[in-house]
Amino acid sequence: MDLQEIGYDFSICKMDDFSLVNLDSDYCFIGKTDEEKSLVCITADVPVNVVERDDGWKAFRIQGILEFSLIGILAKISGILADNHIGIFVVSTFNTDYVLTKREHYQNALAALRNAGYHIVR
Repeated sequence: MDLQEIGYDFSICKMDDFSLVNLDSDYCFIGKTDEEKSLVCITADVPVNVVERDDGWKAFRIQGILEFSLIGILAKISGILADNHIGIFVVSTFNTDYVLTKREHYQNALAALRNAGYHIVR
């Protein structure tokens, strides 16, 4: 399975509203529940109206379109990273999953996944 490195730095943000979010950015993930509003975006695109933010994240995606019937793909990746003491933050889209790790653990995460048989694409 191919994992595609994404060359941007990311931030995870808590928001009051999404009015200043750049929806035209290459990466912009918005989440809303009855308790909070969240944004994951390229660090350079963080809007000024964030309530809280956590910078220093790097990302890769599972390459290709994943059928909803596939089971255990993310569980296997997260298990490998957990075994290597690497925390993750995951965003899922209709097509695939994006896995973020803190910048200081990113290369170790990719190495652990490579050692487990994943092909890393730049």
